Amino acid sequence: MEHPDSDYFREMFHTHYPAVRRKLIALLKEEAIAEDLAQEVFLRLYRNPPNEPGAIGAWLQRVLTRIAYDHMRKMARETALRKKQEQAMHTTLQQQSSSEEELLQRMEHQELREWLEMLPKRDRQVLLLRYSGYSYAEIAEQMQVNPPLIGSWLQRATDRLKRQAESGSTSGT
Repeated sequence: MEHPDSDYFREMFHTHYPAVRRKLIALLKEEAIAEDLAQEVFLRLYRNPPNEPGAIGAWLQRVLTRIAYDHMRKMARETALRKKQEQAMHTTLQQQSSSEEELLQRMEHQELREWLEMLPKRDRQVLLLRYSGYSYAEIAEQMQVNPPLIGSWLQRATDRLKRQAESGSTSGT
C-alpha cells in the first residue's frame, strides 16, 4: 500500500487510536507514555503502511507490541545503568571517606607517637606494652618489677600522656 491519503489516514487514526492507546496503557501502566507511543505507532503507519489495507488491525497490534516492548527494554537498561552509576558513586564516596578516615588516623597516630616520645622512657614503655596486649604480669616481667606496681605506673603514665595531649592540642591552634 502506498502512503495513505490524508482522509484515509485520518479515518484509520480515529478508528484505531482508542484501541491502540488502551492496549499501550494496559502494557505500560503509564498513560502519558502510552499516548506518546501511540503517536509513534501511527507515525509508522503513515510512513510505512501495511501492503494489505484489510490487515491494518493486526499490523497495528504487532507494531504497538514491538514499540511497547522496545520501550520497556530501554527503561530496564536505563534503570540498570542508573543503579550501576549509583553503586559506583556510593563505592567512590566510601573509598574517599575511608581514605580521609585513614589519613586522620595516621595523623592521630603521628600525634600520639610525638606525645609518647615526650614522656619519660618508663612511661612510654609501660604504655606501649599495655596497648600491645600485654597483661600486667607480662609487663612486670618485662620491666623486671613486682606486678602490683604496674597498675599505678600505667595510671601515672596515662595521666601524663593526657596532659601531654591537652597541652599539645592547645599549642597547635
